[in-house]
Amino acid sequence: MAMTFSHNFRRVTGTGSGEGAGWRSVRRVGLMACGAAILALGAAGGYRLVAQVEGDRGIAPLANSEDIQVNGIKVDVTAKTGADARLEGWKQAEKEAWKKLGGPDMPVEAIDAMVSSVVIGQEQVGPRRYIATLGVIFSKARAGQYVGAGGATIRSAPMLVLPVLYSGGVQQVFEVRGPWQRAWAEFQASQSPIDYVRPVGAGGESLILTAGQASRRSRLWWRNVLNQFDAASVLVPYARLERQWPGGPIHGTFTARYGPDNTFLGTFEMDAASEQELAGMLDKAVQRMDGLYRDALASGELRTDPTLTTSGQVLDRAFAELRTKLMPKGGAPIEALPPQVVTPTAAPSLAPTAPVETVPVQFPSPDAAAVDAALAAVRGVPGVRGAATVSLAVGGTSVMRVTVEGGSERLAGALRGQGWKVTSGGGALRITR
Repeated sequence: MAMTFSHNFRRVTGTGSGEGAGWRSVRRVGLMACGAAILALGAAGGYRLVAQVEGDRGIAPLANSEDIQVNGIKVDVTAKTGADARLEGWKQAEKEAWKKLGGPDMPVEAIDAMVSSVVIGQEQVGPRRYIATLGVIFSKARAGQYVGAGGATIRSAPMLVLPVLYSGGVQQVFEVRGPWQRAWAEFQASQSPIDYVRPVGAGGESLILTAGQASRRSRLWWRNVLNQFDAASVLVPYARLERQWPGGPIHGTFTARYGPDNTFLGTFEMDAASEQELAGMLDKAVQRMDGLYRDALASGELRTDPTLTTSGQVLDRAFAELRTKLMPKGGAPIEALPPQVVTPTAAPSLAPTAPVETVPVQFPSPDAAAVDAALAAVRGVPGVRGAATVSLAVGGTSVMRVTVEGGSERLAGALRGQGWKVTSGGGALRITR
């Protein structure tokens, strides 16, 4: 910010105290003005920070119902009045929905008695004509004996849904209220064997669940995210929309992926003639995507990753195998050591001389890979019984709690031998590369 003072201002401030005093006064005024400007910028920055989690975003998903729903029924009915045409259109939609469910032949009155509600997608009411796209919901208590009665089905573990939309060269999830998120929020998933966990996307969820989250591979990172939503794994349905021209046809490419490794399941393409038909196309795409996940569950391909649901034993085994591969090969393996080196009296004699302590360890964590590397290094130290992060700050300094035999001095010496720089203070260790 550039500031300019006139000669008259310089002359006024210099009266009574000399030229040097005048310049000191000018400098004080300038510093005060600059300070005010900095405070204003700080306030603006704070507003921008708050604005990252505010705004018109987040769509609450529909509550799952056990009722039986049929969507996308189109009717075109004429009658004496618009009201009569509307009533006749609803009855016709109920009959069409009953046929889609494979129900037995029944009078319209009997079918109407099993209908709990009619969902209006789009409708146009004229003086004598009614055109609409409707959905019909049948009460399961009444219609379940005729349709939708199946045996016990295999249910999936709770799956977090991360709907990623590519449109106009931008990828988004919950940053704004997008049509792909709305389609998943309005999907009636009660009839699906997939246990969908659908976030609202408001507040801080839009900062945690982003399109970049799907490309992360760190199990520790995914564990922290999934634990917040009580989910066992993640489903990532992708939708790429390409518009031929504004208001014209829309081509959609949809891909089903799942898991922390973003595993591919299947893909398909659909088209909409205009923006008005986009919502209907996305609703059908969600149903087809649900079909892909159903098939993957039935074939055993859609399953939870054991590194996400089990305790640290699986990770400990993986780190042990990695440590074995990376250890220097100059010495003889443990199995080849002479039997007299490991005597039966060695274990009891060392037990009282190696007290177990819990040591906090701070380490820089610029990314998830740095967290994994630090944990692997600490868990690879002989005598470490357990190491887990208690404060995870990607881009800052994280903290782990380490249970080790021999205390912090033994842990520090072993880490220095691995090439880490170790400093101690306040009962904690800080390690850096």
